[in-house]
Amino acid sequence: MQGLHLTADLYQCQCDSELMIGTDVIARYCDEQVAACGLTRVDSRWVKFPDWQGGPGGVTGMVLLAESHLAIHTWPETGNVTLDVYVCNFSSDNSQQAQDLLDRIIDAYQPTRIMRHRLVRGDIEGGGSLEQTPAPEERGWLVERLTPSAAFAFRGQVLHGQATAHQSLQIVQTDCFGKALRLDGRFMTSEKEEFFYHEALVHPAAISHPNPGRCLIIGGGDGGAAEELLKHPSVEQVVIADLDADVIEVARTQFQAVNRGALDDPRVHIRIGDGMAFMDGNPGQFDLILMDLTDPDTPASELYTAASFARVHEALAPGGAVVLHLGSPVFHPAQVQQIVAELQRTFAHVSPFGLYIPLYGAYWGLAVASDTLQPARLAPSEVRQRLQQRRVSDLQYFNADVHGALFALPNYYRALTAASARPAGGRASLGTSHEVAQDECLAT
Repeated sequence: MQGLHLTADLYQCQCDSELMIGTDVIARYCDEQVAACGLTRVDSRWVKFPDWQGGPGGVTGMVLLAESHLAIHTWPETGNVTLDVYVCNFSSDNSQQAQDLLDRIIDAYQPTRIMRHRLVRGDIEGGGSLEQTPAPEERGWLVERLTPSAAFAFRGQVLHGQATAHQSLQIVQTDCFGKALRLDGRFMTSEKEEFFYHEALVHPAAISHPNPGRCLIIGGGDGGAAEELLKHPSVEQVVIADLDADVIEVARTQFQAVNRGALDDPRVHIRIGDGMAFMDGNPGQFDLILMDLTDPDTPASELYTAASFARVHEALAPGGAVVLHLGSPVFHPAQVQQIVAELQRTFAHVSPFGLYIPLYGAYWGLAVASDTLQPARLAPSEVRQRLQQRRVSDLQYFNADVHGALFALPNYYRALTAASARPAGGRASLGTSHEVAQDECLAT
């Protein structure tokens, strides 16, 4: 009997009018999203109410699921919608599917304000619990969960939302960081603090390479990483291989403060499609490869594996390096440990590093992997000299002293990589494989 009941009240929705009054449109969309989330449609029933005071009536309906139900009620006269998703978790845990379904439908309706509730049903031993988002969105907060037991939030509002061919995309306005980009409900970048992530992703590896010329960014459609690479005068070409053309278009028109026109620089070449497939077609070509992807627990997860890292290795030129983010060593320790171990299976040198990224709400892990480069061994004087020689300027985070500090790991982070030690015999002296826990925080 134990299950999860999610509700959401949506206010002042900015969606197409057919999602408010079109019975067939609503029914078809709900069926599509139910299937996309891995839930099982059994039947459905939808009712269109008569016109009211000269305006169209709303729609009430339900999709019966093998797991329970989805219900929607629309009020076109006010632009409001109520949603109700309930799943039974008797034979399997359907909680994530329920959350995904609710999030997809919310994104489609593009509400200005949201009120959410989360109720655990039928938990006799625990007595059930009523949970709200830690900073309710109806009060003007935008919330993101780090794990099922931790979240962070920013005050702001949704300016625009759309379903692209690959994901849900939102432009949100935050009080502290200006406009921010969210994909599938997760913060990606923002106007005022993007330099924390992008400068850390690019410059530790770029300044360690004696002469980076050709670079590949897998993902990176916001253009922020490309803008940082172009500060190095030896960079002749930057290829951005991103699956989603809509992300690039939104970045070009709405996030110039992030990319500063880099998407239209003649040295930047944009390839829409499978970035790994493009990379496979160019073996031994790239001095730097940046895996500027969504988080490892998203559909991009298959790219954070030993098999993918072996493909990356083949695409690097001699002396090249790959850079990627790992997640938070605090909130995702098993995930960080596994990715570092998988890198160590392929590369002679794996250099984890980290920094606090405000938009991500946590101390965040990254890594440089290479058969040659060891950026942690580069002295501050050498970093300073290379920055001056290359005339790299307009940096808000990275400098010669910060370079070394990034690789000075706290003991708990250092222990995550040391814990994956294995007997000698592989490419690297460290590395093993672990199953990633779904909800882990820092262990002591």
